[in-house]
Amino acid sequence: MKIKSQINAVINQALLEMGILDYDVMVSEASKIEFGDFQFNGAMGLAKKLGQKPQEIATEIVKLITQNSIIAKAEIAGPGFVNIWLGEEFVSKNLEVMTKSDNLDIALSNIPQTIVVDYSGPNMAKEMHVGHLRSTIIGDTLANLFELMGDNVIRQNHIGDWGTGFGMLIAYLEDKGDESQEELKDLEHFYKLAKAKFDSDAEFANKAREYVVKIQSGDEHCLALWDKFISTSLSHCEEVYEKLGVKLTKDDVRAESAYNDDLPVVIEELMGKNLITISDGAKCIFMPDVETPIIVQKSDCGYLYATTDLAALRYRSKSLNSDRMCYVVDARQGDHFKQMFWASKEAGFVPHITKLEHIAFGTMMDKSGKPFKTRDGGTVKLTALLDEAVQKAKDTIKSKDGYDPDTLEHLARVIGIGAVKYADLSVSRESNYIFSWDKMLSFDGNTALYIQYAYARIQSIISRFGGEISGDIIIGSPIEHRLGITILGFDDTLTRANKDAMPHYITSYLYDLTTLFMQFYEQSPILKDDVSVELKMSRLQLANLTARVIKQGLDILGIEVVNKI
Repeated sequence: MKIKSQINAVINQALLEMGILDYDVMVSEASKIEFGDFQFNGAMGLAKKLGQKPQEIATEIVKLITQNSIIAKAEIAGPGFVNIWLGEEFVSKNLEVMTKSDNLDIALSNIPQTIVVDYSGPNMAKEMHVGHLRSTIIGDTLANLFELMGDNVIRQNHIGDWGTGFGMLIAYLEDKGDESQEELKDLEHFYKLAKAKFDSDAEFANKAREYVVKIQSGDEHCLALWDKFISTSLSHCEEVYEKLGVKLTKDDVRAESAYNDDLPVVIEELMGKNLITISDGAKCIFMPDVETPIIVQKSDCGYLYATTDLAALRYRSKSLNSDRMCYVVDARQGDHFKQMFWASKEAGFVPHITKLEHIAFGTMMDKSGKPFKTRDGGTVKLTALLDEAVQKAKDTIKSKDGYDPDTLEHLARVIGIGAVKYADLSVSRESNYIFSWDKMLSFDGNTALYIQYAYARIQSIISRFGGEISGDIIIGSPIEHRLGITILGFDDTLTRANKDAMPHYITSYLYDLTTLFMQFYEQSPILKDDVSVELKMSRLQLANLTARVIKQGLDILGIEVVNKI
């Protein structure tokens, strides 16, 4: 149910009656309470188009739309803004529709798309670190959102499992034999040991280089070692994904190595489209007005990341039949993807109609504004960060109540992991943000814990009531009206977040909803004896509907709720 589209339709009908055709009506939420529920700011644009005064057009719009039962009141402000208040009955009826709907009456895509979401993408040579956090949770959130709204989502984990470094790693794996099993428990340490041997032992270094060639040529022995290493490394990733509560599985892995046999075909097709220019022996693609070319094959005939990325674009279009591809990769790769997307369409790998998006994101920073590191300047392992989040959540909540150990552990996991994910998702993905334990684990402000606590409070109210909730929803006060309007805005929020691939639209909405509910809770007693049965039922329905929206919103973000905190 899209409330904005219903208001847009009323205004559009008014414009038709005024003889104005083919105008794209777009209302927005009112910027302040005193300006109503929604605003239409199109009169000024129409005035220029029609050669009339904005006030005259706005006056006629107000006259016509107030004849519709949806609109309780409309007023002109400033040079032609139209402030709109919705009728209480309209709000009540739409809330009741949401109440009776299993999916909160969220409108599904009219024409479902196949959407590929490429995210996480760890390097199998090392353990996942904090640099993988944003890609993993932003990508998973978007995949959840697209699925909820009826699209066919294909998750793709483009893991780095190919290249010169793996010759070194499997050579070291072979050298260590049975001892390697213990050392592989810490991939970072294993990599450092292999690199140290590579740098200090010329014979080992030569062997490592030979093994790279053997892997690429399909040598069974080297491929078996490589497969063992990749399997072990991937199991580390799966542990992180489980802790983080994201939906990536082994079935979603489509590694760099999967495209290896297709790379010569990619080069051949690029040559056939006359997109290749030879420069210093290397095969390059020059994009118009871009000085630096895409190198797709080196002078020694070796391939590069760009070649693999083009092969992946080709596969996702021709084999997965995707209508939209979202690459959740940090902002520093912007130029790379701009070139990749252009080249893939020029080569005919991807139809021009297909939507290709670089879902760029900024960096997680420490309190000093520098990229997040350990005290000694090393990279923070993601699993260590998540374990610390759970421990800090435990410290935050264990003093509040007498929880048994199992309950405390469960609560700490839900709150700690939720805090990390929400803190990341609550800022625009394009921005850098400061990582702060104190802020993200606060019961106040725009945090997961604040919203989880509101959900738990509602569950406590419903539990104390203990009966069946039924009856009409009565909008009897300004705060109930505002809460109702905000609840009804959930669908429009999801639509915007889907279109722009911006998870923070959802977190901002949930924070606003929760804040309004807290005000409603203070101003509108629910279970007091002097509240009539009809009003009690109405307020219980508003509370329950708020909880359902919170739960659904957090579920999209991959964050759990609990019934008691």
